[in-house]
Amino acid sequence: MYAKCGSIEEAWTVFEKMPSGNVVTWTTIILGHVQCQQGQKALELFEKMQQEGVQPDSVTFVGVLNACASILALEEGRGQVCRQQIIQSGLESDVFVGSSLVDMYAKCGSIEDAGKVFKKMPSQDMVSWTAMIFRHVQCREGHKALELFQQMQQEDV
Repeated sequence: MYAKCGSIEEAWTVFEKMPSGNVVTWTTIILGHVQCQQGQKALELFEKMQQEGVQPDSVTFVGVLNACASILALEEGRGQVCRQQIIQSGLESDVFVGSSLVDMYAKCGSIEDAGKVFKKMPSQDMVSWTAMIFRHVQCREGHKALELFQQMQQEDV
């Protein structure tokens, strides 16, 4: 609540008073920093969370990928740490993680990687379709964007 209202300092005060950090508390503070446009700090917290032995879940990875996208840190998102952990956690096929990967790759200008992840997803949601369509528009590939939009409609998304 504090972070969503722009009071990341207040969020920290609450976080530091909690008896032990778990995946929920760590993910919440990471997402708070993403919400407050502090992507680099969110990535630093992700590393610290892991150093403390807390295993990330799908929501954590969504936040980390959003942090990467917000600071256009393709190598952070593609890097061994995040990508390998997503695979090892068995979350590569998770629609939310997959959509976040598509969005991160697309925002960072790697439309090819975004397309690869998009095609591997067992199902695509509105976020992944929109990310792909919007990035094709940004790359001045209007024809491809329209094709994807038609495909999306055919699949009742």
